[in-house]
Amino acid sequence: MAFFEKIFTISSEEAFNDVALELYHFQYENNALYRQFVDMVRGTGYGVRGERRGEATSHPDISHYTEIPCIPIEFFKSHKILIDGKNTDKFFASSGTTGTNTSKHFIADIEVYEKSFTKGFEHFFGSPENYVILALLPNYLEQENSSLIYMMRSLIAQTGHSQSGFYLDDFEALSAVVGAGLKPAPTVILFGVSYALLDFAERFPQTLENTLVFETGGMKGRREELSKTELHKRLCEGFGVDKIYSEYGMTELFSQAYSKGENKFACPPWMRVFTRPLTNPLGVEKHNVAGGINVIDLANFNSCPFIATQDLGKTFSENEFEILGRIENADVRGCSLLVS
Repeated sequence: MAFFEKIFTISSEEAFNDVALELYHFQYENNALYRQFVDMVRGTGYGVRGERRGEATSHPDISHYTEIPCIPIEFFKSHKILIDGKNTDKFFASSGTTGTNTSKHFIADIEVYEKSFTKGFEHFFGSPENYVILALLPNYLEQENSSLIYMMRSLIAQTGHSQSGFYLDDFEALSAVVGAGLKPAPTVILFGVSYALLDFAERFPQTLENTLVFETGGMKGRREELSKTELHKRLCEGFGVDKIYSEYGMTELFSQAYSKGENKFACPPWMRVFTRPLTNPLGVEKHNVAGGINVIDLANFNSCPFIATQDLGKTFSENEFEILGRIENADVRGCSLLVS
């Protein structure tokens, strides 16, 4: 498909907007679920930027990607989201730690996902070959169909280093590797869920040299809830590093945003984040104003690239944002429109 070539060569805001609008037209014409959603929310509720509409419209007046309707992320729990004509039983599934049914992101072309996470990593950090990657992801390793495990397996393999690999709860072995076992060595990436990194830092406090520590969330239900600021403070103290890196991704996306400190994330060129008012799902908040996080991930062209998440955050520019937490008990307007 032409989108495969287009999205990974985007190099400007104008180019992103052009491809996003083209993909919006394509989705409206070729994704029956998304077309139904757009017609219903724009025909019976709020229109572009919140103005009321009395008739169903599709897309002729949309000129910027922030005007594109984003489907509530809950749809991935209740619907098989694929463009017309695609049929696959392969999917990634969310962890389901909240006790509800899990989201499923059906995979029409795994090569798109591989291209997206590899080029995204390279965009921010260079080639995986320049690193030893140590993954501390115990709860994810227990799950089948984890997109995070798939990504980390591939990045670990791409490093080409025998020390790269997964670690469960064997903190002694991990401590030996990040301590004396990698001298001399390339830069080490220690990538893990929050609670496991915190457990490791508390049981084996040490100064990690030439190491980037990445956390990817995952505290809920495992330990006391901590703010990002407190979590990063404790990890910095435990590992003797100046800052903590973060990854922002989810089952419903094929792309990841990364933070190099201070919880400020940046997107790869084919991904954008903007915020919506909590009272108007089709509105757009200004920079530095808290709202619901909307994500446009053009790599999702076979499923749906336009997603309204349940994360609360704010943007600082077209390519920088912060996550403030979750929208508690949120009822995204439009999420109950499609029931079949």
